[in-house]
Amino acid sequence: MYKIIGNDGKTYGPVTAAQIHEWIVQGRVENRTAALRDGAVEWTFLGLLPEFASSFSGPPPVIIPPKIGALPTRTTNGFATAGFVCGIISCACCCGCPFNILGLIFSIIALVQINAQKQKQEGWGLALAGLICSATSLLFNFGFGIFHLAMTPANLSWHLGAI
Repeated sequence: MYKIIGNDGKTYGPVTAAQIHEWIVQGRVENRTAALRDGAVEWTFLGLLPEFASSFSGPPPVIIPPKIGALPTRTTNGFATAGFVCGIISCACCCGCPFNILGLIFSIIALVQINAQKQKQEGWGLALAGLICSATSLLFNFGFGIFHLAMTPANLSWHLGAI
């Protein structure tokens, strides 16, 4: 007794060898039709089974082993890397502009792209770190700028003149 997987993807059987020979004559199965013999643990092709091989013309089908490492590789999002680098530079420089703004933009774009894709990319952590560094640098520079404006000599003389 045998089971086969038809061209429509459905499993048929159990069927006898005589029924399969009839299907071969009718052209309903071919040498690359998947088959499972009773007691077997792995599927094979009908053309590789000795009892059916002579019923097909031409050589038996070739089984190609799967390639090792054939799984799709995940790549790191380029915007995430750029956002992280800009965020680090903006924290390291005394004046983080324009790196903090670029870091924010790149990191946000990266997070949107990573979350929108079916096959997720690497780099979510990089984008988040870039976002945090850039935002921190931007807030620090903004606060320092306001403090600097408040403490300039022109502003101090105005305040002192009012006394």
